[in-house]
Amino acid sequence: MLLPINPDHPEPRKIRKAVDALIKGGVIAYPTGTILGFGADVHNKKAVEKVYQIKGAKKDKPFSFLCPDLSEISRYARVTDTAYRLMRRLVPGPYTFILEATKEVPRLCMSKRKTVGIRVPEHPVALAILQELGRPIISTSAKRDDDEWTMNDPDEVAARFKQLDIVMDAGMGGLSPSTVIAFCDDGEIEVIREGAGPIDNLY
Repeated sequence: MLLPINPDHPEPRKIRKAVDALIKGGVIAYPTGTILGFGADVHNKKAVEKVYQIKGAKKDKPFSFLCPDLSEISRYARVTDTAYRLMRRLVPGPYTFILEATKEVPRLCMSKRKTVGIRVPEHPVALAILQELGRPIISTSAKRDDDEWTMNDPDEVAARFKQLDIVMDAGMGGLSPSTVIAFCDDGEIEVIREGAGPIDNLY
């Protein structure tokens, strides 16, 4: 179902509709502030598995997820002082951080190295969903893994992915994914993927 929503001041009843779908184990498409994403309740294993099916993704590829703020990140990842200082400057925004996972992270969202990718979005719709739901949601591009391009039109996403419960239409999404940053054991940072977030202000 395509659900038009105000991108700057999302209507609470529409946010509630999306959250109700997530609580019931549904999968939504929503704006992340960069590209459009598929979302599911990170603690609902069946919902997360449904995202894998929709994307045609292999189970050894962990999904990152969104948190509403820095304090929530510390529940799911071990954040060093160095990481915290950088993240405080960059969140909310178009950056995904690779961090050591805590036991709170579901296995499907954890890499073999026991790390997890976490982001705090700045898009009002994504933030409203997170705040209303009260727990993280999956963040992965709204496309199949074998697609060469990213879909940024909610109408196209709704037409192609009929398995979705709701497609939040807040206008066109971006074409660049988030910039992915990993924190190394020696305290240095590594840019894993350069995306929408500038990297010239990281050091």
